[in-house]
Amino acid sequence: MKNPVSMSASAVSRNALALIATVAAGAAIYWLRDILTPLAMAIFLLIMIDGVKRSVETRTPLNDRWAGVAALTLVVVAFFASIAIIVNGAAGFFGEASGVSQNIGPRIDQIIRDVYGLVDLSNPPTAQDLINQVDIRGYLTSMAFQVQGVASGSFFVLVYLGFLLASQIGFQRKIVAMFPLKAQRDEAVAVFKRVRGGVEGYIWVQAVTGAMICVVAWILMRAVGLQNAEFWTFVIFIVGFIPVLGGAVAGLAPPLFALVQFDSYWPALILLVGLQAILFVVGNLIQPRMQGDNQNIDPVVVLLALAFWGKLWGVVGMFLSTPLAVVAMAILAEFKGSRWMAVLLSGDGEPYAQEEPPKRRGKAPAKDEADA
Repeated sequence: MKNPVSMSASAVSRNALALIATVAAGAAIYWLRDILTPLAMAIFLLIMIDGVKRSVETRTPLNDRWAGVAALTLVVVAFFASIAIIVNGAAGFFGEASGVSQNIGPRIDQIIRDVYGLVDLSNPPTAQDLINQVDIRGYLTSMAFQVQGVASGSFFVLVYLGFLLASQIGFQRKIVAMFPLKAQRDEAVAVFKRVRGGVEGYIWVQAVTGAMICVVAWILMRAVGLQNAEFWTFVIFIVGFIPVLGGAVAGLAPPLFALVQFDSYWPALILLVGLQAILFVVGNLIQPRMQGDNQNIDPVVVLLALAFWGKLWGVVGMFLSTPLAVVAMAILAEFKGSRWMAVLLSGDGEPYAQEEPPKRRGKAPAKDEADA
């Protein structure tokens, strides 16, 4: 029988300390979620603004200052437009739904009877029986608090974004003060660029593939005559940024509402087959080609990050779960003691997705080079 692997007391203490620190950090992130979630969204928007700014600079004659103004305007307008579309679209959706509300109960009863007959069961419940088992008042109260949270959260996101933009002025001086040696400073900037590149790549891929899905989805919904197709198209685009759950909502929600709206099952079946087909093509053929090495994240890690950040921060955490995983992998890969964690998070065992890893910090030079 082999002897068990022995561990030194220092290794045990170090691992125990790391575990305790992880649990404490998770507790702090959960406890401070009301403060941290708008800050995280503001940082996400800041990265978007920076990416749009560099794109405007390369494609237009605008200088750095005016390109920044244009990028800020575009992102903020898009942010407010998204909120307006959600609010107005939801109001229009419920308004149109009220027009067919008298048909909802009998239609649901018919669906239940058809399902029970299909599986050869008797005594199907009615829609009223199912409604009586649901706490409608509790759900409406929870929804009202969610809407209030979105409104207040959006305000704080913009407040944080304004202060982050103002603090960018002294960012270069802070980097020089933190890393006076050029070699260290170059390495820190390389880490920042890898983090930024991963997040920007994620946004780009999700936006482009989401637009592809939305075009096909809108055509299908207009073809079958689904009410408020534009609202559902925008919902499909937004939930596309949530891994796993976004695809489920995009592929199932419109067909379910088509079941209630139409007397026939064919519109719902057309939507279900069409949406599942485009989601399959985009998710398995187009998206992997666009991602390349940009999102070198293990699929299991994506699922765990979704569950972890969703538990801590709710819908905002789900939305930011993959970018946060990309950030964590890039940072963990920079330190010798934590690089094994980055290897586990990566999809192919190489956390440096875009370039060769920088040289490890060796003996510091005696004097910094002249240029910054």
